[in-house]
Amino acid sequence: MESSTASTKSRLSAEAARLFAQRGYHGTSIGDLAAALGIQKASVYSHIKGKEDLLAEIALAGAEAFHAALDAVPEGDPAERLRLALRAHLGVVDQQLEVATVWLNEWRYLTGPARERFLADRHHYERRIRRLFEDAVAAGALRAGLDIRHAVLAFLSIGNWAYTWMAHTIDVEREAEAFWSLLMHGVGAHPSEP
Repeated sequence: MESSTASTKSRLSAEAARLFAQRGYHGTSIGDLAAALGIQKASVYSHIKGKEDLLAEIALAGAEAFHAALDAVPEGDPAERLRLALRAHLGVVDQQLEVATVWLNEWRYLTGPARERFLADRHHYERRIRRLFEDAVAAGALRAGLDIRHAVLAFLSIGNWAYTWMAHTIDVEREAEAFWSLLMHGVGAHPSEP
């Protein structure tokens, strides 16, 4: 059974994710967190040193979730792995919208070692996506002259901005397929086949 202290700490983390996502890190005070939990402001400090501890915890949990989702993409056809990676990324945003919002937007308020660790995790994730594109080009699944840098930026822009439009009523699979089609086929008119 979860102890009362652990229970309060997990509730504090959940409320912090919700409030940071809704109001922003700077728009949320320790008093707001205490009020959300129905405890005294001073009691919050028995669980954390400061508000940035919560931000670091949430941002790093987001990094862990995105890496875990990418880890779950099976080996196989490189283009299929990319499609599944996009689906996995959007799935994390859908399943953990508040945590993903903090990971994608509020992280910039981190300082010191927490910021360094977060950036290292984020850059590692971006490199993993780049390797998926490189593998797909090498396998001939994507065109040889593909501008991988911009392809990665497009992929991450689709995934990372999803927190601004994602709602739990959205069919993530359908959205992922629509964006995948755009990535693979573009938006330009194709010449008619004979």
